[in-house]
Amino acid sequence: MDTEAKNEADFESSKLGTKEYWDDAYARELQAFEDIGDVGEIWFGEDVQDRMVRWLTRKEVDTSSHMLDLGTGNGMLLLALREEGFTNLVGVDYSEGAVQLARSVAQKEGMGDIQFQVCDILSESSVCQLCKSATTSTLSGGGEPDRKFSVCLDKGTYDAVSLQRPEVTADRDRYRTNVRSLLEPGGLLMLTSCNWTKDQLVTHFHKDFELVEELPAPKFTFGGQTGQTVTSLVFRSR
Repeated sequence: MDTEAKNEADFESSKLGTKEYWDDAYARELQAFEDIGDVGEIWFGEDVQDRMVRWLTRKEVDTSSHMLDLGTGNGMLLLALREEGFTNLVGVDYSEGAVQLARSVAQKEGMGDIQFQVCDILSESSVCQLCKSATTSTLSGGGEPDRKFSVCLDKGTYDAVSLQRPEVTADRDRYRTNVRSLLEPGGLLMLTSCNWTKDQLVTHFHKDFELVEELPAPKFTFGGQTGQTVTSLVFRSR
């Protein structure tokens, strides 16, 4: 076990950490979209999604930057980025139903140029294939392969990884190293979590990432303690 990423989980395993749960959920959402055009739930809500998009636009991240949405779900985060002019967008999910839903929603909204792929972020072979496709698919006229991704986005996927086996750190360690391998040197990871605090996330990621900024989030006070329901951090790969 990585002693620097010691287990700090104060929650138990949940069905939200299983592929079966998400396969069932997205099968239902895909059917609902086909039946009535309902795109499904935006994980953590539109406010969180909007904060992530605003940060990227406010920091003047180049709209041609290659961005990867980890656990894209229905793809709504990428659609919001596309509306802001970002053009090189890829979404991945280990649920084939999620990818089918995201593709269908994007096509309906006239954003079929967003790429969606089935990929398990914990699988080394899947990550290697994704990295290969990311560096070769946009080549034109020969020359050197494009760089890896400039930005990786995560809105709840690290939480799902953590919920599968919260008592061990192996899955979280693999997530960290795999995401690092997908990013170009100095690339950004924007991560939103409702299970982990800022301090915990910094501890988990410090071997491969440095904290850049915490996105502001609404706070609440209960029992004399102040907290927030979600934590959104931006890391830079070392």
